[in-house]
Amino acid sequence: MLYDVVVIGSGPGGYSAAVRAGQYGLKTALIEKTPKLGGTCLLVGCIPTKALLHTAEVWDYFQHSEEQGIHCQGASLDLPRVLQRKQGIVDKHSKGVSFLMKKNKVEVIAGYAKLKGAGKVEVATATGTQTIEAKAVILATGSEARMLPGLAPDGTIMTNVEILEMQQVPKSLGIIGSGAVGVEFGSIYKRYGSEVTIFEMLPRIVPVEDEEVSKELERSFKKQKLRVETGAKVEKIEKTGAGVRLEVALGNGNRETFEFEKLLVAVGRKPNTENVGLENTRVELDRGFVKVDAFQRTAEPGVYAIGDIVAGTPQLAHVATMEGMVAVAHIAGKETRPVNKNRIPGATYTEPGIGSVGLTEKAARDQGYQVKVGKFPFLANSKATILGSHDGFVKVVIDEKYGEILGVHIIGPHAYELIAEAVAAMESEATIETMLHTIHAHPTLYEAIGEAFNAVYGRAINA
Repeated sequence: MLYDVVVIGSGPGGYSAAVRAGQYGLKTALIEKTPKLGGTCLLVGCIPTKALLHTAEVWDYFQHSEEQGIHCQGASLDLPRVLQRKQGIVDKHSKGVSFLMKKNKVEVIAGYAKLKGAGKVEVATATGTQTIEAKAVILATGSEARMLPGLAPDGTIMTNVEILEMQQVPKSLGIIGSGAVGVEFGSIYKRYGSEVTIFEMLPRIVPVEDEEVSKELERSFKKQKLRVETGAKVEKIEKTGAGVRLEVALGNGNRETFEFEKLLVAVGRKPNTENVGLENTRVELDRGFVKVDAFQRTAEPGVYAIGDIVAGTPQLAHVATMEGMVAVAHIAGKETRPVNKNRIPGATYTEPGIGSVGLTEKAARDQGYQVKVGKFPFLANSKATILGSHDGFVKVVIDEKYGEILGVHIIGPHAYELIAEAVAAMESEATIETMLHTIHAHPTLYEAIGEAFNAVYGRAINA
């Protein structure tokens, strides 16, 4: 059977591309190797993690309810029930993806796909092997957690997958890696009651963020008694009867032995580009990632790639989705424009949260811009006071010459939601003058963004 589009992988990028192809009237098939649709993000990534984070936020309110004038006695955290709720959310939305496939006339094929070249895709299903043909193929095979050499995930040493099924809150949790996965699970389990230590080999945590954001998150974590060790090299890991033992060369030159009940390895993700038939094509790789052009085309005619397997873009669900939109529009002959890498928002759901877009202050200076910076602290924001969440700030980075917004970096309450205004402003090519004349509702958290833009010229009202 000949399809207009075959999508391999049902993560956010893959299923969104399939939906859009169906909306364009293209004959579309979606191939998925796992029983449920939704990919890593929905099944064992973004969605279940954020469900646990929401529970951590609610539990935090109970823990500090006296400050609100609410007396809670006998409250307890039931982790199995928390996991049950998490799984219910995952299952609901996975079924929702299946519904979207039916609604948009996308044929779902359960099986493992391999490219055979010349538009052919071989699919190993439960009943045998079949070969289908497509005018265009979109690779959306995603990524999986990297594991340190010599280790394998189990009930004690875990990746993001295993930790989501942990039935009891551990007394102690060690985390190697301080990217989004590491700091989010650290934030979850510290609030659940674990003693948490995060080890980062680089000089600062959340290293892709602005340096001041990294410093503020580390300060806040330490205030929460969540231990952070940067410049730390974990040299030896061994399992014990009670958990796991680590020997670590710390950033201060000392060596220390740590013992934890559980260990989370969060050292990044590797692209799923092996055993998908790339050797049968002209697809080019860069350290395992697929090279693409501005419209997501690979070097193999008719084969596109999106999401975590793509070289040069961050491994984020919303990036995969937009890349899918670009690829399908190009296949359908519709007008589109490439993903602008400087307009990609980042969101980290710790407490305090992080939202960012565009250049950091250092990156802007390194690129030769005449930089001006405005900062506004949430300590001076009325809504933050109402929420009892004062840590953090909004920081805007401006090109002094033209007033161009180069970057916005937020750490504080609901920062991952607040960043939306900055993304829209930058996508619309708004200047600082536009933002200075934008009225922000009061009292809101997002008032802090307007204040930060005014702070560029020393005109913030409340700080």
